[in-house]
Amino acid sequence: MTVARRLTALLLLVLSALLGGCSALPPLDGRSESHALPPHEAQHTRLGQKLSPLTHQHPKRSGIIPLADGHQAFAVRMQLAEVAEQTLDIQYYLWKKDLTGTLLLEALREAAERGVRVRLLLDDNHALGLDPVLHALNQHPQIQIRLFNPFVVRSSRTMGFITDFPRANRRMHNKAFTVDNQVTIIGGRNIGDEYFAAADGLLFADLDVLAIGPVVQAVSDDFDRYWMSDSSYPAELMLATTHEYELRDLVQEAVAALRQPEATDYATALHLTPYITDLLQDKITFTWAPTRMISDDPAKGLGLAEPEALIATQLEEITGGAEHSLDLVSPYFVPTASGVAALSELASRGVRIRILTNSLEATDVAWVHVGYAKRRKALLRAGITLFETRRLQPKPDSGKEKRERSTGPFGSSGSSLHAKTFAVDGKRVFVGSFNFDPRSTDLNTELGFVMESPYLAEHIASAFEHNIPNNAYQVKLDEQGRLYWLEWHDGKLIHHRSEPGTGFWRRLGIRAASWLPIEWLL
Repeated sequence: MTVARRLTALLLLVLSALLGGCSALPPLDGRSESHALPPHEAQHTRLGQKLSPLTHQHPKRSGIIPLADGHQAFAVRMQLAEVAEQTLDIQYYLWKKDLTGTLLLEALREAAERGVRVRLLLDDNHALGLDPVLHALNQHPQIQIRLFNPFVVRSSRTMGFITDFPRANRRMHNKAFTVDNQVTIIGGRNIGDEYFAAADGLLFADLDVLAIGPVVQAVSDDFDRYWMSDSSYPAELMLATTHEYELRDLVQEAVAALRQPEATDYATALHLTPYITDLLQDKITFTWAPTRMISDDPAKGLGLAEPEALIATQLEEITGGAEHSLDLVSPYFVPTASGVAALSELASRGVRIRILTNSLEATDVAWVHVGYAKRRKALLRAGITLFETRRLQPKPDSGKEKRERSTGPFGSSGSSLHAKTFAVDGKRVFVGSFNFDPRSTDLNTELGFVMESPYLAEHIASAFEHNIPNNAYQVKLDEQGRLYWLEWHDGKLIHHRSEPGTGFWRRLGIRAASWLPIEWLL
């Protein structure tokens, strides 16, 4: 830890100590205990009866379906909620109360009305606007809601960070949607319009995977340990009881949401997305692969996890073992000095490394770009290939962004990148919530799958060979050691001498920020 980082951390700790009296959390004594649906009961559900014969044909392998299209990713979640019979175990970092978020909350309420037990675990950093609806849902006898690392002061997250920074700065970034302990969806998507391609602003090119088979039990077991962790607080301990919001208000909001013009594409997707219907009719084709779930010990939320219990340790072993190739996709790529050294050492052994991340014009978090931009030259000098996603310009006649050619497994080229995936040696693939940055490594909890699948790895490699060069900037160094960007546009190769699509003041701000000792927070 540098001197500047020590001083910053010490200042925050002093402020937390001085103001700590404002942030006492309630005790967890008497908190109820619950568990995922046992396998012998899960097999008797409709999903279990359909999937058990199929999974028995592929022992020790899990069936995988990538979900790159946002509309389909939303539709599959809605349809899974509709077919749930016993349990829904759901864990997310961010859940917005917009079109898609409202419809999915209503789907949970409808499932509970059918007798499905719903457990919803949300990170509390973005739950402020959800307090009324969460309180109402938590009153339902079939719904239990818990908040991870909650803020005592509900009216201001800023005050919560000031009074309890060491804890509040650690967030649960995991994403999982598990139905009847038979089917699960994990990956990069949060719940919100921009993640399902419904927003007029940034559309997050993202990637989830739907899975069946033995890895589902691993996700359920992991959910249970997060649910019972010392960072998970029952909603009734944290939310005010004075909210006038009632469940009938949620029903009315869902009905109104479906009347919005933006809902048309989602209603269409619900009818045209075949995955769950085909799954129940034995028509769906899975990629079968040995699949391992990896995640952080939830004690990381309190800074108490051992190094060997961290997802970063497991991923370092996987990527460090690369012999031929490493294709990496990360929206918030902050390699740090040690990461650059590790990647450079791999490259020196002859490993071909290609990285896709957000350009400055495409990123939704400019501060994170600071930690990446200062490392570009070192990565390029090591022989590593860098691509940066482009931000598609609005149509002249509409002012809205259009969607054009696909970037393969990562969704629309008119999007800010949000997928987190990599492929090693053309045979091993990771998909999950982990960003290659200090926050994912040291502060936030994360979740993902490691799949031994040459088929999936080939899809990622193919994207780097064909689609990505045509839909992203390639960053290079000239003979004087200066950066430049190559862009293919209408069959012509364009050279950019500064960050494409950005103005002078934005670039200057990033350059100035690179001098600050903030990399450990990114």
